[in-house]
Amino acid sequence: MQPLERVSERLVSQPEKHTKVYVGIVRQLREMIEKDGLKTGDKIPSERELSERLNAGRSSVREALRALELLGLIETRRGEGTFIRDFRGNQLVQLLSTFILQDEKAKYDVVETKFMIEIDCLYLAAGKCQKEKVERLKVWIDEHNFEDEEFFKKVADLADNHLFYRIWNILNDYYNSLQLKVSPAAKDDYHRLADALASKQEELILEMYRKLRKMSMS
Repeated sequence: MQPLERVSERLVSQPEKHTKVYVGIVRQLREMIEKDGLKTGDKIPSERELSERLNAGRSSVREALRALELLGLIETRRGEGTFIRDFRGNQLVQLLSTFILQDEKAKYDVVETKFMIEIDCLYLAAGKCQKEKVERLKVWIDEHNFEDEEFFKKVADLADNHLFYRIWNILNDYYNSLQLKVSPAAKDDYHRLADALASKQEELILEMYRKLRKMSMS
């Protein structure tokens, strides 16, 4: 088993749950909302209408709507109906993760892919960014108390690849929604990774990244 696989499997430890019915209804609801051109503030069809349109049992539709409301994506107004609140950004990530990321394989894939994207961003940054930018990153490390994701946002910026940046942000939101217990890295770990970035040596960058992520080096 590779080091990346070991660390990913350590982080993913929640029991598997079967949520296929919910996943299907959520997907259909999203497609329906997009097809109908509905937006925040618009009223959605009644439970009975949704059951007919989605060809799903009313009890399943009711449970899906209840979950959406608990997540703040829809709201029910007494005597008026149910309205869309927000199907964008982090709330949508939380919604999908509630259903999809209860699957062990899906959670493992999120962790593994996030780490792989971070490594690729480091490689890209090493090839593109100037020494002065890395020095500014080191100063920032010294002067700030920061979260891990703040550091890697800066790395993704240095990589100067908009697609990688967007993919990483989405994966990071999913990763955060898993609420994994991860021991924080020390500032020295980020410093060593920044030094490796300045060296432009891919093997050294990978070594320092693995140390930061507490991956096995074997």
